Amino acid sequence: MATTTVPEVKTHIPEADVKKTPPVSLTANAVTKVKEIMGQQTPAPAGLRIGVVGGGCSGFSYSMQFENAAGMMDKTFDMEGLKVFVDATSVMYLNGCIVDYVETLEGAGFKFENPNVKSTCGCGSSFSV
Repeated sequence: MATTTVPEVKTHIPEADVKKTPPVSLTANAVTKVKEIMGQQTPAPAGLRIGVVGGGCSGFSYSMQFENAAGMMDKTFDMEGLKVFVDATSVMYLNGCIVDYVETLEGAGFKFENPNVKSTCGCGSSFSV
């Protein structure tokens, strides 16, 4: 009778072994500007929260604010030494989104390029998916 050996297959990968890919990425310009603004805050915040909130002409709008700590349902990502917090609900709306900081003759600000957006409102401050 022949004996065969079946290799052990890992069915569960520990959380520490899974590389967390951020749903949203910030350009170098955006990271630099956020760090600059954070450096002017007293006390300095722990990181930046990026999210999607209901509202606006088209249904959703983006949210950016400083936070002192991650929330219970947040995913935390490190972007060039900047902690970015994204809540579990916003993750699906921001998947593949790129945030840039732009300065033009008309003004300066953060620009979201989101591949999930189906349409935006006329003023450009809200979107639908």
